[in-house]
Amino acid sequence: MLKNFITEIIERDLKKHTKIITRFPPEPNGYLHIGHAKSICLNFGLAEQYNGKCNLRFDDTNPTKENIEYIESIIKDVNWLGFDYGEAPLYASDYFDKMYSYAVKLINDGNAYVDDQNFEEIRKARGTLKNPGISSPFRNRTIEENIDLFNKMKEGKFENGDKVLRAKIDMSSPNLNMRDPVLYRILHESHHRFKNKWCIYPMYDWAHGIEDSIEGITHSICTLEFEDHRPLYDWLLDKLNIYHPKQIEFARLNLNYSIMSKRKLKILVEKNIVSGWDDPRMPTLSGLRRRGYTPNAIKKFVATSGIVKRDTTSDIALLEYELRQDLNFIANRVMAVLDPLKVIITNYPEDKVEYLNSINNPEDKNNKSRKIPFSREIYIEKSDFMENPPKKYFRLSLNSEVRLKDAFYIMCNKIIKDSNNEIKEIHCTYDSDTKGGWSKDGRKVRGTIHWVSISHAVNADVNIYNRLFNNENPSQEKDFLDCININSLQIHKNCKLEPNLENATLKDKFQFIRCGYFVLDYKSSKNKLIFNQSVSLRDNWAKKNQ
Repeated sequence: MLKNFITEIIERDLKKHTKIITRFPPEPNGYLHIGHAKSICLNFGLAEQYNGKCNLRFDDTNPTKENIEYIESIIKDVNWLGFDYGEAPLYASDYFDKMYSYAVKLINDGNAYVDDQNFEEIRKARGTLKNPGISSPFRNRTIEENIDLFNKMKEGKFENGDKVLRAKIDMSSPNLNMRDPVLYRILHESHHRFKNKWCIYPMYDWAHGIEDSIEGITHSICTLEFEDHRPLYDWLLDKLNIYHPKQIEFARLNLNYSIMSKRKLKILVEKNIVSGWDDPRMPTLSGLRRRGYTPNAIKKFVATSGIVKRDTTSDIALLEYELRQDLNFIANRVMAVLDPLKVIITNYPEDKVEYLNSINNPEDKNNKSRKIPFSREIYIEKSDFMENPPKKYFRLSLNSEVRLKDAFYIMCNKIIKDSNNEIKEIHCTYDSDTKGGWSKDGRKVRGTIHWVSISHAVNADVNIYNRLFNNENPSQEKDFLDCININSLQIHKNCKLEPNLENATLKDKFQFIRCGYFVLDYKSSKNKLIFNQSVSLRDNWAKKNQ
């Protein structure tokens, strides 16, 4: 990890600590997105760099929004990125009993009280940046009365919203977070771990510091929106007189043409704008994984975004660049025809099949190759043939010659059309002296196209993806849903692929020659192969929008 202001702080603090301990504390109320990857890589990366430890701790303090599905997806994401959080993840709910006892201490010390006002009344009385807040009429209850009411809250004697526990700090503080913040609210909801044991749940500001303290976190690294909450973090730990970690804030990762809000991503899922949290158009880690992104590409992208103290927006083209760089070295080159046109090579024997060598990946130093079948009838892309081509058209046309990759030169002699005057098939002849795609007499052709043998072709559906949003900053729009790109997914049915792809696995990465990088979708089956485009071979979107 490159040096940054956080590593400088940690290195100054190394004399104070025998071991650096960080934590990644997601709330399990949705799937993680690429923005969370920055926090994951930072916290786990610092632990690795300083031979320390990073806890994966779930902030499961709001049972109305959390469920097991989200927890399992987060664990899978952290594992996929290659980070070690120890034997098992931790949970804020592990500390509920301790948090409750600390709340009792805060009340006994005169630093907290039970308020009968509802959240809307509390919000209105909070004041503004220009005007101080108004004290609650229940602020001066006695300690005995507060303890009694708080116990009754815990025992379930009140309904949701009837009462809250608030810290007693300063209603005229210039920091709104210090104006008697709510510490506990009543929620009669079943918790995913403790069912109905609890009916009061801590707010994050209360839980955060206590969790860090109990776990012995040395550096509590948060995103920038928690900077204004740090005085409250410090105040609570000081009043409780318990171990006090150091909170440090950094700017979160923002990505153009994307949404970095779990709440808004959930809307996309619930409105069926996408097929789920792991839709390959989503910026979620599960969506990126399904699309064929690699942990290495994501880590490199996160590293290039830097660790800074001010908000910036990263270009999604840089993320795609890192993916291309990674896939270029690990993806096998294969041939896939997405929009097939039939070609009959009239001078090739009808019953002959020969197997030609094709290099899997020219970047592979071992230079391994595979065999691909060639026969009289093949498919090429419709776009690789033009009846009346313009000047400098180097693909196939009538009475012109083109190279079939790793095969032969062919020349088009005849065009066959259907009743609608659409090209149905083309007839060509081949030069047997050009096997491997090179002429013995030294003549050259300008164009090379890919192909697939018809009798050996494997059928598949191929998904081509584009930006999910047309607007570079969809979050800034009045309704981000107005920015949805209706052409973000193009499904090509019954594409024709070379037979080697029939045995593709979810771990395999492919470059469909001249099309882009692709992976097998987990919804594939023996009867229906589905491939997802990871990224194009170049940034066509940027060119299109210039």
